[in-house]
Amino acid sequence: MPKSKRDRTVTLSKTKKKGREHKEIIVNGIREAVEKHTSVYVFSFENMRNIKFKEFRNQFRHTGRFFLGSNKVMQVALGRSASDEIRPGIFKVSKLLHGDAGLLVTDMPKEEVESLFNAYEDSDFSRTGSTAVETVELKEGPLEQFTHEMEPFLRKQGMPVRLNKGTVELLSDFVVCEEGKPLSPESSRILRLLGIKLATFKLNLVCRWSPNDFELYREGLDLSDVET
Repeated sequence: MPKSKRDRTVTLSKTKKKGREHKEIIVNGIREAVEKHTSVYVFSFENMRNIKFKEFRNQFRHTGRFFLGSNKVMQVALGRSASDEIRPGIFKVSKLLHGDAGLLVTDMPKEEVESLFNAYEDSDFSRTGSTAVETVELKEGPLEQFTHEMEPFLRKQGMPVRLNKGTVELLSDFVVCEEGKPLSPESSRILRLLGIKLATFKLNLVCRWSPNDFELYREGLDLSDVET
């Protein structure tokens, strides 16, 4: 029997990895952008949605660049202290790159940047594992929003349902999700079927650096937190 062409040994050393070369590309890209543009912002994000972020990013396509990725790599690019910063005072930006955060390097006027960030907010369906922001409970009785074909699927999601004269009926009150608790796969599916969007994709400005000043946006932060 001839040997299958699919049955081949792959040498792992030949596979491509995002190693040092990839990090250097990001570092160089950030440094070039900082030299080219006038302002650098740190922003945090909640419930990231790639498609929505691309739509938001398009508003800056002619005036700047966004960077997302390893916070440590972005910190190295900017400089983590006054001794290795690439521009005077920009190490303060590095101090605030932690958690779900990114960089915006732009020439857009400060007022326009703030307006775009403050105005942008988009609701979406919550994903499995995310924390429920409110409790959703269904009351006993007919569920007329569902067709009779949905009854077996709803039972598989743990809902106590039956068909009553062709109508899906909930046999007892059912809690879909509880505020403060992570969503199960079943809860996520039910919320989507109900059309309930509990996740909000939001971008929040943290700080702004320019050659002339440094500004904090987040409450609870003080300049002394980032100057040392």
